[in-house]
Amino acid sequence: MESTKTNVLFTGATGYIGGSVLAKILGDPVFQTFNLTAIVRSKEKAEKLRSLSVNPVIGSLSDQAFLERLASESDIVISTADSDNYEAAVATLRGLKKRYEATNVSPILIHTSGTGVLTDDSQGVYSTENIYDDLNVEQIESLAPTQPHRNVDLELVKADTEGYVRTYIILPSTIYGIAKNKLVDLGIQNPHSIQMPGLIKADLERGQGGVYGEVADIYILVLDAVLSKKNPGHGREGFYFGENGEHTLYDAYKRVSEILFDLGVGKSREPTAFSGEEIDKYSLALFGLGANSRCRANRARGLGWKPVKTTEDFIDSLDAEVRAFLKPPLRE
Repeated sequence: MESTKTNVLFTGATGYIGGSVLAKILGDPVFQTFNLTAIVRSKEKAEKLRSLSVNPVIGSLSDQAFLERLASESDIVISTADSDNYEAAVATLRGLKKRYEATNVSPILIHTSGTGVLTDDSQGVYSTENIYDDLNVEQIESLAPTQPHRNVDLELVKADTEGYVRTYIILPSTIYGIAKNKLVDLGIQNPHSIQMPGLIKADLERGQGGVYGEVADIYILVLDAVLSKKNPGHGREGFYFGENGEHTLYDAYKRVSEILFDLGVGKSREPTAFSGEEIDKYSLALFGLGANSRCRANRARGLGWKPVKTTEDFIDSLDAEVRAFLKPPLRE
């Protein structure tokens, strides 16, 4: 007897965002209607996922034929692994096109991009009044194809326009905090994000601060809206920002400097400028240092997203992040 469950392919389950999203799905009643397959590279983590009723497959996103085959067997693909892996995105789309040709039903692709696509080249010299709204299609379409993540996003929109897939693009902004959920407890998920921990590690090595979750709910809201046939915006109208207020990186760096100084690790409570050599050494350009990226998550809120964490919560979270990367770690 043929299964009536929905075939879901999940990438990035061991990452910070992906693990947080998957943990939400596992706790949602909708999971009982899924045959959920997750791509992982570790046999150990594969077995741990199997214990959670997830079907793990060992493989890599660099294996395009492998990815295309899995996508061709899927009704829904949730991609959280690498927003800039163009080849993986195209392979996924090829597979989903085959799925459409076999079923005559447009499959779903929920993809992780990022508000880095909105960044400018201000290099910390000026601020901007240009605020992007995820309901403003023309404004988003004005973004240059050379912007970060944009080449992948454009391929997804093109595929949606062609009609063989419906695409939903989630664009998290600053991701912060230490994840706490079942996947972290089992050692499956990385509990740390990339941006602030990367900067904190650089600050710890130089002995001085320098300057230059809730988002998972959006994935669930989009997924629920799709499954309940509420027809949420997709394709050109399918960009969902993850934003709840604004911050400057200077405020974050200043707080890290204060924490390091108070712990006896830093030299001053005031951040000092990263040198060009340090920017290259720590790959700090990857974190969008000195750039403006402003947006409003009105489309996401229209689905019922109600974030409660504020800019103050972000700044307050940095203490735990710094302590987590101290060697040896400090005891509370």
